[in-house]
Amino acid sequence: MQTGLDRIASDDSDAVHLIRGRKVGLLAHAASIDRELRGAAAVLSGAGAQLSALFGPEHGFTGAAQDMVGVGSIGIGHLPIYSLYGDGPEDLSPKPEWLDDLDVIVIDLQDVGSRYYTYVWTAALMLKAAADAGVEVVVLDRPNPLGGVRVEGAPQRDGYLSFVGLYPIAVRHGLTIAELLSWVRNRENIARDALQVVRMRGWQRSMTWNQTGLPWAMPSPNMPMLGTAIVYPGGCLVEGTTLSEGRGTTRPFEIWGGPDLDVAALLALDLHGATLRPIEFTPTFQKHAGHACRGVQVHVNDPWVFRPYEAYQRMLAAVLRSVPTEERWRTETYEFVSDRPAIDLLTGGPEFRAAVDQDAALDDGLAFEARGAAQFDDERRASWLYEK
Repeated sequence: MQTGLDRIASDDSDAVHLIRGRKVGLLAHAASIDRELRGAAAVLSGAGAQLSALFGPEHGFTGAAQDMVGVGSIGIGHLPIYSLYGDGPEDLSPKPEWLDDLDVIVIDLQDVGSRYYTYVWTAALMLKAAADAGVEVVVLDRPNPLGGVRVEGAPQRDGYLSFVGLYPIAVRHGLTIAELLSWVRNRENIARDALQVVRMRGWQRSMTWNQTGLPWAMPSPNMPMLGTAIVYPGGCLVEGTTLSEGRGTTRPFEIWGGPDLDVAALLALDLHGATLRPIEFTPTFQKHAGHACRGVQVHVNDPWVFRPYEAYQRMLAAVLRSVPTEERWRTETYEFVSDRPAIDLLTGGPEFRAAVDQDAALDDGLAFEARGAAQFDDERRASWLYEK
């Protein structure tokens, strides 16, 4: 199969005509590579684009910055690199003058299929800004590493949109980045021709990443391998707690825990498609950096059966009930929001946190999540660009 960038690299006339001879601004990151590991900037230049500006999302254009670390705008030679992730929410959209003299914005970002992963929201804000400025957007589509079939987790409730979910969508949304931008375009009533898509060739919704034959490149510093993406729809929930999500280990989000954590309740759980292994680890930064932690590594043995969002809710509920209520949840500002707990932003509402704090069963909440996911599953199909 071919990604959108692969089609540019192969001189596919249906793709290349969208950028050849035009002044291009490129929104990309470290995983914006073709099948031969060439970066998007080099591929576009080689195809005849007049590369005029570069734009970097969270973690920066080169992917070197850690999460929630503001990145400044810089320049490389004659090309400016404009940051779309700075010190405040006002830094998430491009300034109008950055789009001056550009004919087209090319977006080539590898997403990982979870609504918390901010690249799709940077792309959505770019689409809105470019449409307002009369600049065409071309998105080079890429596979969703989680496939395009399964959907998990209800869309956010009113009042819980943020940069870990600017629009109400399922946690595991099952869309490619081009499909998601098409969904945003339709929701915002943006002109249809404002967004052009270079579709993948040969991709089907049921394909695994390994079936694509594509190399895996880290789209962000703590997304080192495909296995990380597979657990991430649930693993990212650990960010909303006082526990470590394993940052600074070689397996973040698969490895998680905390100092003196009693993992017996975790090991008693029956998680379909995964096995838990008790471990000790020492995070090298952020929560509990430099302190020995007890926890588990989540070994996914059947990704088609494993449901990460439900699994991590069950795991967190099992261990947090032994932690004092005032010590369970992350309270610091999270993705520019300080008036609601991070866990509520991640789950899309207060229900999960309330169930844990009230020592209530999760069954009703999980049923609500399943109903919301099913409704979004129906809604998203209008934006599909690929069939099963």
